[in-house]
Amino acid sequence: MISDHALRLQVLDELTWEPMLNADSIGVTVCDGVVSLSGHVESYWQKRAAETAIAGLRGVRAIVDCIEVRLPDQVQRNDDEIAAAVADRLDWVGAIPRGAIGVLVADGVVTLTGMVTHQYQREAAFRAVDPLWGVRGVANQITIRGAPRETGKTDRVREGIRRALARKGVLPDSVQVEERDGTVTLSGTARSLQEHDIAVAVAWAAHGTTTVEDKLRID
Repeated sequence: MISDHALRLQVLDELTWEPMLNADSIGVTVCDGVVSLSGHVESYWQKRAAETAIAGLRGVRAIVDCIEVRLPDQVQRNDDEIAAAVADRLDWVGAIPRGAIGVLVADGVVTLTGMVTHQYQREAAFRAVDPLWGVRGVANQITIRGAPRETGKTDRVREGIRRALARKGVLPDSVQVEERDGTVTLSGTARSLQEHDIAVAVAWAAHGTTTVEDKLRID
């Protein structure tokens, strides 16, 4: 088990290695594998990049991201401008049904609402918004309606998820899968935060999933 001190050094090295970030502006503390990030960046996508950069490190059990977004003067945008840019951007994303997503902007924080059929559509909306200048945060409140599953297919869905996890390199006996009425429950252990995220994404990808109950521990 890696020590908190050694993990902190690895996190700092990873942030320094990431070309999108200025690691000198980001503070790092580690306690029992929980990494806390502080400091500031110039955009929301850089804040997200810091999380992504360290999520795959062995020993990271959770990330607390307190990084502040400080927009440069030349890219400041008012809420009306951001809302218009978000709406235009969503209209150009082929994965999202036109008109399915509502947009609210307050102090640079974008709230997405509406209903879609699949998790990938929900994620596509988020990814379309987070790189825009002026955005300080994104609250993704889009709900999943889910495509209906045939009755009596629980075992098939569960086995399909287990096979998909194996293809992604997740140890087959480490993650337990249960499914009922569109809700997939994951329990057991993941070897890293990145493996945890892979398992959750696989569960969401199963046809008809409307909810994922995440009970995984990171070992």
